[in-house]
Amino acid sequence: MAPGAEIEALTAPRKNEDQPTLYNDVNQDELQTKSSKYLLNYGTKFNKDVICASRGLFVYTASGHKVLDFTSGQMSCLLGHGHPEIVKTIADHAASLDHLFSGMVSPPVINLGERLCNLLPAGLDKAFFLSTGGESNEAAIKMAKVYTGKFEIVGLGASWHGVTAQALGAQYHFGRKGQGPLMPGMLMLPPPNAYRSIFRHSDGSYDWRAEMEYGWRMIDMQSCGSLAACIVECIQSSGGMHVLPAGYLAALKHECEKRGMLLIVDEAQTGVGRCGDLMAINHEDVVPDILTLSKTLGNGLPLSAVITNEEIERVCAQRDYCFYTTHVNDPLPAAVGDKVLEIVIRDGLVAHSHAMGQILHDKLHALKEKYGCIGDVRGRGLMAGIEIVEDRESKIPALALGQAIGDRAYELGLWANLSSHPSFGGAFRIAPPITITEQELLCGLEILEEAFATTTGTLPVHV
Repeated sequence: MAPGAEIEALTAPRKNEDQPTLYNDVNQDELQTKSSKYLLNYGTKFNKDVICASRGLFVYTASGHKVLDFTSGQMSCLLGHGHPEIVKTIADHAASLDHLFSGMVSPPVINLGERLCNLLPAGLDKAFFLSTGGESNEAAIKMAKVYTGKFEIVGLGASWHGVTAQALGAQYHFGRKGQGPLMPGMLMLPPPNAYRSIFRHSDGSYDWRAEMEYGWRMIDMQSCGSLAACIVECIQSSGGMHVLPAGYLAALKHECEKRGMLLIVDEAQTGVGRCGDLMAINHEDVVPDILTLSKTLGNGLPLSAVITNEEIERVCAQRDYCFYTTHVNDPLPAAVGDKVLEIVIRDGLVAHSHAMGQILHDKLHALKEKYGCIGDVRGRGLMAGIEIVEDRESKIPALALGQAIGDRAYELGLWANLSSHPSFGGAFRIAPPITITEQELLCGLEILEEAFATTTGTLPVHV
């Protein structure tokens, strides 16, 4: 194909028979008017276009714009939109086994528990299933409090764990203001930001150990002696795609053990193959006391998991731990989660994610060599961040420029979410479905490069 032809073929307006047609006959302006009139603001501005269909790696607008989805929806559609086996699983269980009384158990739940626990390291042996990532983190924090008999929870700066009370209390990114006191006993470690941290060795490299030691000294001074747990993401996606440095997670577990705390790892976005390992904890060979999963496990359906060991479960049961919700262990989403894991393992998608991730990061680093506005490229596997700055010396975030690049990419047919709020650091977050082909990946990256090339202020580097 001629240069650009593959992009045009992939992102051409939806006119052919294989495109979704559920909402073909709608009016964009009319829908936007109704949206403004009837939909309550929940903390974000809606995208300018109304999305009327999704299939595979693409979403489609009411005006006919076809857009390559480089964020898997909300970082969740691990296998792409409308995967036929997922669709069949949903249809079968919607017809025959959808929702039950919360004290009942069903084969999909048992099957998911068995498959998941057998895939995880020893020490993650018992699971139950909820709806959202925030809910699973809420349940995990409560479990840690019940097990330890203590109440203080440590989180990392730039973290995102959810918007329920305890999850939000351990979240130091956004959403904490305007509601009065948060949960008591919530303490913060410095965010492990290799690009911006002031903790440096004499050669200028990031000294995360000194930073962590400093953070724990501050925690110990603030603590009233009731430290229960530390909750952490292996890659702080909402915070700008910051990867925990090698050795950080093991050191964090050691610090927790010294204080009689549990370690909770939140793998909402990193789990189930996204980062080139089945779970991000596998990369460092660290087993937390409690693991939470969400987003990727349900391929876009509301499904999350809390997994721990038999001893924690035993003690919590003795102490009347309760997290009894309307949709705990629902069969339909559990069946989807079980099918997601089956497909990921059967189709070798973890290795595929690793291979595609290498291509992704190589190309993004090459893009950095061409444009001076790219201050940093980071991530692992099919999770990547590109931080946009005014210049590499000052490292001042260039939020308006990043927004302009993102808008241009969208016009060209690519959705790559820009975390444009100042708390997000002005970084593009890229996390396409792990089913993405090399051709689709390269075409998306070509669109992204075209957006940089045709946006004023990107600081092209002339060699």
